[in-house]
Amino acid sequence: MSHTEFASTSRGLQRDTLPMRLFEKAKRLGIWNPSAIDLRRDRQDWARLRDEERDLILRLTALFQAGEEAVTLDLLPLVATIAAEGRIEEELFLTSFLWEEAKHTDFFSRFLTEVAEISGDLAHYHTPAYRDLIYRALPDAMQRLTHDRSAEAQALAALTYNMIVEGVLAETGYHAYATMLEAQDLLPGTRSAIRLLKQDESRHIAYGIFVIGRLLNAEPQLWEPIEARLGELIIMPMAIIDEAFACYDVMPFGLRAEEFFDYAMGQFQKRLALLERARDHAGALDDSEYEVE
Repeated sequence: MSHTEFASTSRGLQRDTLPMRLFEKAKRLGIWNPSAIDLRRDRQDWARLRDEERDLILRLTALFQAGEEAVTLDLLPLVATIAAEGRIEEELFLTSFLWEEAKHTDFFSRFLTEVAEISGDLAHYHTPAYRDLIYRALPDAMQRLTHDRSAEAQALAALTYNMIVEGVLAETGYHAYATMLEAQDLLPGTRSAIRLLKQDESRHIAYGIFVIGRLLNAEPQLWEPIEARLGELIIMPMAIIDEAFACYDVMPFGLRAEEFFDYAMGQFQKRLALLERARDHAGALDDSEYEVE
């Protein structure tokens, strides 16, 4: 397909749009190097942890590592779809999005090899509900875009990726790292990296919610398939939490399942409220409202 014009030499870049504002944040805040994170104290702390504590941290990290690799692999169909529609401002942001996911994969790999000193297969930590979401639902939703670039396909891809995988499962995982490590001042390098990861992911989630709102603004009838799919998807992260807690007779670090169920559902409800507002107000939200902590 040949080009007929270029936005940057005709209308110019629309710098007041949310994607461009997120791109500006990515250029300012996303320039961190996973290889520069100091893990020397982390290695010392790891050696002092009890076996069950190491197992829980390793379980969580195995979920994150595979998840970060999955989203790195699965993002490309969305990038191609946005490019095909000529949404240059969104594509500029997506270049930072993909790069950041690759860096997240890089960091967790460092943790596994340099701190936990693990070289074997960790797939046994990937429970049935996790496989339903990360092995199947995520790639299915994203790969659909290779042959179906409809508004519905885009909305369901963003729901799966940004709202559920990033906005519920990953956010709850970050909360788990903080709960386990902050109070006991453990693994400071890992905690530093997690804070940077979380900051990156907040931009990714904001973009996903923005895309769904934009699509709803153009086609309000999308709400019906969106609502139906959300009801199916939210079951998966809740089941993943349940499976993790079921693996321990006594939960390491004193973690309580109810806290994490409540946290996950709270993250879901915050984003759902934004989508409902976008639906009810034709997508007219302030840019700042998309970035929910």
